[in-house]
Amino acid sequence: MKTLALGTVSFFVFCLLQEHVPLRLVSGKEEIKSTSTGSGQPMSPSDFLDKLMGKTSGYDARIRPNFKGPPVNVTCNIFINSFGSVTETTMDYRVNVFLRQQWNDPRLAYREYPDDSLDLDPSMLDSIWKPDLFFANEKGANFHEVTTDNKLLRIFKNGNVLYSIRLTLILSCPMDLKNFPMDIQTCTMQLESFGYTMNDLIFEWLEEQEAVQVAEGLTLPQFILRDEKDLGYCTKYYNTGKFTCIEVKFHLERQMGYYLIQMYIPSLLIVILSWVSFWINMDAAPARVGLGITTVLTMTTQSAGSRASLPKVSYVKAIDIWMAVCLLFVFAALLEYAAVNFVSRQHKEFMRLRRRQRRQRMEEEVVRESRFYFRGYGLGHCMHVKDGSAVEGPRVYSPPQPTPFLREGEAILRCYIDRAKRIDTISRAVFPFTFLVFNIFYWVIYKVLRSEDIHQAP
Repeated sequence: MKTLALGTVSFFVFCLLQEHVPLRLVSGKEEIKSTSTGSGQPMSPSDFLDKLMGKTSGYDARIRPNFKGPPVNVTCNIFINSFGSVTETTMDYRVNVFLRQQWNDPRLAYREYPDDSLDLDPSMLDSIWKPDLFFANEKGANFHEVTTDNKLLRIFKNGNVLYSIRLTLILSCPMDLKNFPMDIQTCTMQLESFGYTMNDLIFEWLEEQEAVQVAEGLTLPQFILRDEKDLGYCTKYYNTGKFTCIEVKFHLERQMGYYLIQMYIPSLLIVILSWVSFWINMDAAPARVGLGITTVLTMTTQSAGSRASLPKVSYVKAIDIWMAVCLLFVFAALLEYAAVNFVSRQHKEFMRLRRRQRRQRMEEEVVRESRFYFRGYGLGHCMHVKDGSAVEGPRVYSPPQPTPFLREGEAILRCYIDRAKRIDTISRAVFPFTFLVFNIFYWVIYKVLRSEDIHQAP
């Protein structure tokens, strides 16, 4: 009986051991597995992003960082990839830039992932908060999507966010064309917040040396982009509040090589060509008139062409003064021949007047001396009584000899022709000298004095 009782107890203890030992082993494996997962293996990027900004993370892209706290400071810098056409008629310019913005979002700070920064797909931009930056003087813009969206998103371990985007912008640039084409234009680019006031958002430039960078070898067709670029603030005050704004000013110095070849030199040659008429004989009226009219019409066409590519401004430009003076010289050369021709023909009027006066004087003398002379009947005399004797009066009327009169006419003709030739001779010296004086004043004023004033202007 004792042996049977001991066997029964041993079997019962064995069964209990068979039930409880596997449970302890399984629980031990789960504990080991969970420990290795938490410390031994890194978290996958997908799990990390879900934890950082997923639906279960509690991150809300609609709320700015530091909500109800200090404003978010956004640091901006620009890399100019290309500086395109500057158009005077519409007063704007085209530029291709990389716009980079950097700010701190404490909600995106992490420690679980070993890398110091993460470069994320542009599609993740919709999952985070971004500044509402826009270009205040923008007239047109477009994004670049070839071959994919040209956007960059980088998140750092401390919560800093770097957002870069490539843009092509058409920006307004009010121009002062008084010194055109020897002018220096200042074009601005303004970056402003649209919806957040300065209580929530503040824009500021990166370090001055790196705030605006230009691609190496960047050239413009008509301008030289100066190295100095003025950075500043342009805070805007509206009815809706005070909004942050930063700006950069580009200084563009125009190269006048194109205008020198296409406008200044041709108009100069046309003016010189009009002076050729001073050496043509004044009797060659068709040649001198044709040359004068041709130069006037050519100069008018040249002047109209210079204004075709410029806006209709109310003030006078440097090119307008040049074209107007050139047209004035050409027109004066045509009027000079009109004066020469008029003076050379004045002897005919003078001789006609002298002939009329001489005829009247002769007729008065005839009437006074031979009151009873009848030319029609050939009665050449009548009797006069003198001391009681008959004295025969003058016989047949004989007109005076024309020889002295002809000599006088030749002298007068020679005098007036000499006067006309003297006008041509004086014009040969006066016109070039006057035009030379105008050129000295023109180029000194616009290339030296006005240029110094522009350089000294703030």
